[in-house]
Amino acid sequence: MRKISTEPTTGNTKTSNTGCEETGRTDLYQTVTNAILTELELGLKPWRRPWRTAAACLPLRHTGQPYRGINTLVLWMAICARCYTSPYFMTYRQAQELGGQVRRGEKATTVSYSDTLRRVEETPEGEEEERRIWFLKSYAVFNADQIDGLPERFHPASNPAEAAPVQRIEAAERFFASTGADIRPGGQRAIYTPNLDYIRMPAIADFIYPEAYYATLAHEMGHWTGHSSRLDRETITRRHSEEARAVEEILAELTAAFTCASLGIDHDLREDSAAYIGSWLRVLASDKRFIFVAAAHAQRACDFLWIFQARNEQNGGAAAAE
Repeated sequence: MRKISTEPTTGNTKTSNTGCEETGRTDLYQTVTNAILTELELGLKPWRRPWRTAAACLPLRHTGQPYRGINTLVLWMAICARCYTSPYFMTYRQAQELGGQVRRGEKATTVSYSDTLRRVEETPEGEEEERRIWFLKSYAVFNADQIDGLPERFHPASNPAEAAPVQRIEAAERFFASTGADIRPGGQRAIYTPNLDYIRMPAIADFIYPEAYYATLAHEMGHWTGHSSRLDRETITRRHSEEARAVEEILAELTAAFTCASLGIDHDLREDSAAYIGSWLRVLASDKRFIFVAAAHAQRACDFLWIFQARNEQNGGAAAAE
């Protein structure tokens, strides 16, 4: 059974239990957590997506590859706080290699990456044992809006007021259908029932915006991924405490944010999440590493959902080839 803890996990949350690098990592954990707490205390969700256009769903590296996990949240907050219009971020050196120059006085945003070291140590019995040591490092990136001389592709035209195009919603419909999840229409509220493994969703006509329906469905699908037959997440298989429920709600919120952003639809239209902010504050304030771990688990859940879409496309392609 997969537990939600601050022990090393995949993604951007790997940490070492050794003391030699603890100070630097602790500062990074605390800085990110404090920034998110500040947003929540203002009643805002830091994982809201700043744009509605498909060109800027996820923060992107200079190569066009999306950032993942905790870096997605960090860069979303930077975009919102500084009103950036480009989704692209890069290091100072990468900007120079592309013919650009960071403007004097511009402030960088700190992102992180994690990896492992292998070290051979002697056990009390005198035997050699290989250990994997997780470490977290940070580096500075700048948004394309802070850089002069970059190619035009780093400044995609966007209209924040433009609603998500219809084909994006149709793509979301196909995406969720490909999972094979038991989604039952009806009722006045969306809910996932773990013991019976089904999702209950009000009719799409009951939502003010179609995007709100898919954002809500993505949230419930986040819960669905935690079932014992899938990612086997303890916060969904053993929802025995208020804290576990609060943790699970954060994971589902982040999964919805990542999933909707990857589909190019607005995920910030759910109103009921405000009721959870108080409990989220308590969870985050008690553990500075938590949001790093939560982001990694949410990224894993989003990736898990996309596996079904990939399989569906492969099967469709095989059928078309015949």
